[in-house]
Amino acid sequence: MTKISYSNIQQKRIGILEYEMPKAHLTTKTGARVTIEGTQEEIATLIARIDGGAAKRGGRSRAHLPGSGAKSGPVNLISELIDGGFFKKPKELGSIKSALEELGHYYPVTTLSPILLRLVRKKALRRLKDKKRWLYVG
Repeated sequence: MTKISYSNIQQKRIGILEYEMPKAHLTTKTGARVTIEGTQEEIATLIARIDGGAAKRGGRSRAHLPGSGAKSGPVNLISELIDGGFFKKPKELGSIKSALEELGHYYPVTTLSPILLRLVRKKALRRLKDKKRWLYVG
């Protein structure tokens, strides 16, 4: 578990303006001490990343992030495209990549290709050969 303690707000001067800068002191499971200085949003983002990284390594995250119900990895995103009827007509790998980019998710075709092949093997999609290229249909 990552321990977090907030120090008193420090004051910094920039020219004539004076503002307050929050500071957080973190102690990790391994005993490493980290000091984060920035706005409240920046500190919250970094703490979430640090706790999220611990969760990926098998640890438990301290805070539940709102809206983090389902994972939005490429497999789940492609499954959503399947459920939404995107694959009613045969689609090339490039058009699948473009559809994911329209949703705000950028993946190289070298990442998408093995995922699509896995979905074909699970029979969630079918793959058709058309003039030296593969088309995917659901």
